Amino acid sequence: MNVFSRSAVNSLRRSALSLGLLKSGSLYNRAIPPLLVATRNNCYLDMKPKVYVTRNDYARIGLDLLKEECDLSIWDEAYPVPRDEFLKNVAGKDAIFCSLNDRIDKELLDQAGPSLKIVATISVGFDHIDVKECRDRGIRIGYTPEVLTDATAELTVALLLATARRLFEANREAHTGGWKSWSPMWMCGTSIKNSVVGIFGFGRIGQEVAKRIAPFKPAQIQFTSRTDKCLTAEDLGATQVPFDELIETSDFIIIACSYTMETANLFNDSVFSRMKPSAILINTSRGGVVEQHDLIHALKAGKIQAAGLDVTTPEPLPLDSPLLQMSNVVILPHIGSADVETRTEMSRITACNILAGLKGVKMISEV
Repeated sequence: MNVFSRSAVNSLRRSALSLGLLKSGSLYNRAIPPLLVATRNNCYLDMKPKVYVTRNDYARIGLDLLKEECDLSIWDEAYPVPRDEFLKNVAGKDAIFCSLNDRIDKELLDQAGPSLKIVATISVGFDHIDVKECRDRGIRIGYTPEVLTDATAELTVALLLATARRLFEANREAHTGGWKSWSPMWMCGTSIKNSVVGIFGFGRIGQEVAKRIAPFKPAQIQFTSRTDKCLTAEDLGATQVPFDELIETSDFIIIACSYTMETANLFNDSVFSRMKPSAILINTSRGGVVEQHDLIHALKAGKIQAAGLDVTTPEPLPLDSPLLQMSNVVILPHIGSADVETRTEMSRITACNILAGLKGVKMISEV
């Protein structure tokens, strides 16, 4: 190994530029350290990859892992980076650590430039990323699909119970003087026992929800899935049915599908009109699967009984949204995976996906 003087390094930089080893104007052509290692045939610049992080409150384990090997640029606030800031600061980065709040589209990829090789999102969903555009540019995409399955399934069952048994409504009555005495029919809700529970989407989360619902002794657990899941369903004591049968016969409908072109606004006025008036809708998937204006109308018109939503459109909901004024609606702020262990592991996996991608090896989870 030979250590060169600053003048030698500058000379080698100019040579590397002329040979196309460096890109003029990119971050790779900036403040090359004084240590440069030369071998017989190649020159290697001792530089860390540049990673853009879209907020400062991701679990520290992920950021600490990246700091060991990368140069981080972090939006230093505990909320999503504004679009103009994102566009302004992404140029020349090798990787992006983002969340479902951050839109990764053609405009942003153009701004990032050819150095960008990895987009890693701390989420199971990746509908905020233009996958085709990334693939056309050779950009790899990391995500975190399996780690949050149990946490989201737990939250789904909790939301179902809170909605069916009117827990939030009863809690408000206890705080505001509505609780006068024990009353035989006051605050009565709907039981899961002997009901028909329908699950739309029977992937990892849908199956885990079915496992957790079974001990409540429903008469039937049924589901609709894009693929044949008969063998899995048999093990779980569930029955695969067509979508029309699911929405017409279920007492509870749990949305656990991915957000795609096929599922966008699928739950609309036509669907609500065919559901039981006593049906309860639970959505822990994506807000865009439900046509929200139609849901509001269905709830007001008594087409369905109640709804429990961990996801909405937009997020957060405006404080004047009719959904927030309805006693038969439970709204949660997208906390499906919000337990400490899960969010910590999601941060670690996102960082590991970036490091693996930068090294050209297999990611933990890649789209």
